Amino acid sequence: MTAMLDRRSLLASVAVLCALPASAQTYPTKPIKIIVPFPAGQSTDILARVMADQLTKAFGQQVIVENRPGAAGSIGADAAAKAAPDGYTLLMVTISTHGIAPAIYPKLPYDPQKDFAPIANIGLTPQVLMASLKSGIESVQDLIAKAKAGGDLNYGTSGNGSASHLAVEMLKSAAGIKLTHIPFKGNGEAHLALQSGDIQILSDAIPGAVGPIKAGKVKGIGIADQRRSPFLPDLPTIIEQGVPGVVAVGWIGLSAPARTPEPILDRVSAEVMRILKEPEVLEKLRSLAFVPAKESRQEFEAYIALENIKWRKIVQDAGVKIE
Repeated sequence: MTAMLDRRSLLASVAVLCALPASAQTYPTKPIKIIVPFPAGQSTDILARVMADQLTKAFGQQVIVENRPGAAGSIGADAAAKAAPDGYTLLMVTISTHGIAPAIYPKLPYDPQKDFAPIANIGLTPQVLMASLKSGIESVQDLIAKAKAGGDLNYGTSGNGSASHLAVEMLKSAAGIKLTHIPFKGNGEAHLALQSGDIQILSDAIPGAVGPIKAGKVKGIGIADQRRSPFLPDLPTIIEQGVPGVVAVGWIGLSAPARTPEPILDRVSAEVMRILKEPEVLEKLRSLAFVPAKESRQEFEAYIALENIKWRKIVQDAGVKIE
């Protein structure tokens, strides 16, 4: 009897072990949902739909996009965090939901690191510092000189605690200057204020900055990245202009709920890495002014951890608070 029980236990154990890789090999067996925590039509939504189309072809199962906007992305992120960790609910994560929000909001309903398993970073877009043509500011050093000379300089943002806001706060801290913050309801209002000269400085991501700069409506004065942007190759970085450490790069990636099986995460990550080499996908990224990130699961996980540390320090130093 004991021998029979031992044999049954052994067979049961073997069956469990065999089932694990089999589940990953057969995944997916039903449609997959990608939650986008922002409205349709925004960059995150567009990239999600590109990924969904490509993953549908790769998996032979429908991959659908579900927009769950609200509360700066936290509604959709919270829904994904609470979903079953089976690989059938994924989330588009961004600098907002998983980089800045944890530093800004004291009662965020999810933890960007504990509640999620990163799959892959997809696209990058740095902040661009721009000056009003009426300001006479031609470079970052011009801005610093005018600020230190006691100039009354205002900078606009698309909202308190936004990436555009914190990028300028990072510059202020690094350069040791004072600028007055003027928040607007959105990027459109902020850009109009810059073009009219009501504000002197504005930071925005590459997609929102390229058009006005190339049209000659504003003056681009610096890229907040470690390298120049291929979309504005003649514009030097802020670091090149003598202010070290000013790196504010927006990013959009893909994650799953924590405890999603590793083989499934590996499978999806490998497909995303392959998709990011497809010419039609690269062209779509270029059309949105994004550079492909192509970061592995492990690299993306480390990147998010560093982003959390960086933005918490910026928010704390600047005294930014949002209840």
